[in-house]
Formats: sequence, C-alpha cells, structure tokens
Amino acid sequence: MASHAHTHEHHEPGLQHQFEDMKQQEESVSIGMWMFLVQEIMFFGGLFTAYMVFRWRYPMAFAAGSNHLDAFWGGLNTIVLIVSSLTMALTVYYAQKGDRMKQVVMIVLTMIFGATFLGVKIVEYTDKYNSGLVPVSGLNRKVKVAEHSDHAQSDKFVLPFETAASAADAGHGESKPYINPNGDFKWSYGEGLVQYALDKEAQTGKPFLTQDERIGYFSNGKIDPYKFQEKVRLFYFIYFVMTGLHALHMIIGLGLMAWLLWKAWIGTFSAAYFAPVEMSGLYWHFVDIVWIFLFPLLYLLGRHFIH
Repeated sequence: MASHAHTHEHHEPGLQHQFEDMKQQEESVSIGMWMFLVQEIMFFGGLFTAYMVFRWRYPMAFAAGSNHLDAFWGGLNTIVLIVSSLTMALTVYYAQKGDRMKQVVMIVLTMIFGATFLGVKIVEYTDKYNSGLVPVSGLNRKVKVAEHSDHAQSDKFVLPFETAASAADAGHGESKPYINPNGDFKWSYGEGLVQYALDKEAQTGKPFLTQDERIGYFSNGKIDPYKFQEKVRLFYFIYFVMTGLHALHMIIGLGLMAWLLWKAWIGTFSAAYFAPVEMSGLYWHFVDIVWIFLFPLLYLLGRHFIH
C-alpha cells in the first residue's frame, strides 16, 4: 500500500531525479553557472591583460591599428547587444509569468539581434581580408597587380580629426595601391603617428614614444616600416583572437536560444520552473558585457590618442 502511494507521489515539473526538491536543484544549477562564468572571466581576463601590456609597450602601433577599425560597425554592434540584453531579460520575466507566446517572441528577437551582431562581424572581417589586415600569412586577398577600382580607393586609411592634419603635413597616413600576391599581412597606411610623435618631441622636448617603441620601430635611427608593421600586426592578432572568441561565444548563445525556443514553444517553462531560461540569460548577459569592454579597448582608445 505504501509502495502504491509512493508511486503516485507528486513530482514537481522540471525536477531531476538526483535532487530532493526544486530549491536544491535551482541552487545547484545557479552555483554551477556562476562557477562557469568565473572561469570565463579568468579566460577573457588573460586576453585583456595581454592587450593592455602590449598596448602600453607599443601605443602608437596599437593606435594606428585601432584607427583602421570602423567605429560605426563597432558602435552598431554595441547597440544591438544592449537591446538583445533587454529582450533576454524580458524572456526570463515572461518565463516567470508563464506567458508562453511572449517568451517565444522575446527569444526570437534575441536570436535576431545575435545573428545581426555576427553579420556585422562578417562585414568587418571581410574588410580586413580585402585590406590585407588578417595577421596570418596567406589568409588575405591575393592581388598580383595594383587594382584601380572603387574598392581599392575605399581602402584608404582615414585618421581621426586631431591626427589627420599633422599626418598629412608629414606626408604620412595615405594608403598605397593594394598589391599582395601571397596574401600576407600588409600595412599600407604609413607610420604617421610615429612621425608625429617625433615632431612633437622635437617641439616640446617631452618624450612621446615609449622605450620599447624606440627599439621596436627603428633601424639605424630611422623609422623601419617593416618593424612598425609587425607591431600593428600584433594588434590585429589580439583583435582577431578576442573578437573571434567572443563571436564563438555568441554562436553558442544562439544555440542555447534555439533550444530555449523549442522548449518554450512546447510550454516547458512556467512560474514553477524557469531555471534554464534564467541560466541561459546569465550566459547571454556575460557575452554582452565582454563586448562592452572590447568595443572601447579595440575601437575607441586610439581615436584621440595624440589629442
């Protein structure tokens, strides 16, 4: 008789067999997710540290590389992710309320914003490929002769306002025809920032270059374009590693959203069981926060460097 009663014992929705009740399950899931996010913070923290160390050593090269990134696309992606965080938060809210259709709508919107972010990254990566700025040899657009096309003209490097005038006066900062038969990394936009720093040092008597730059940019007392190019290449290595890993996390997030969409559609989540939505939301917000740091570090810090 007792066995029969036990068979019909109430089982809370979503409760897994290894947990005694929903409270224990939710606490375990929450601790697990926060432990995962902590190790993700340490992982990205190492990349941020590498960026800061090398930027401190070679600020002119990193500013030049940063100036060639398109702040419009970076800013657009920032807005897209901020709005996606709102739709993700609303997804959790409607899951707690047990509103199935609004959950589905918010998840779909979140996925659209995530896909938009990745689409913008494809546009940016394509531009780097066409400009010879992919730091791995052989992975850039291969051109054996100069291309006098509208695209080639659009590849010209535009410095921010406060550095453009001085660079133009020094004859630096203009792009050269794109010729790259082997698809190598090719910095064709001059060393205007370094020359400008030298001019400022001569005028003011104050140092504008770091000790590492005085060694890393020069050969026999003159600016060495190849040495400077290699330091800019270092910036792009860090750029592609950081943004590429971030994009990978976004792809994983879209996979989570697809799973949530299916589970929400069949009515899995309710006021009594919404932990998977909440945990997926934490992951999504973490990915968004990482980009909030990447955007100013990679796109904005070099914009007003000399100023």
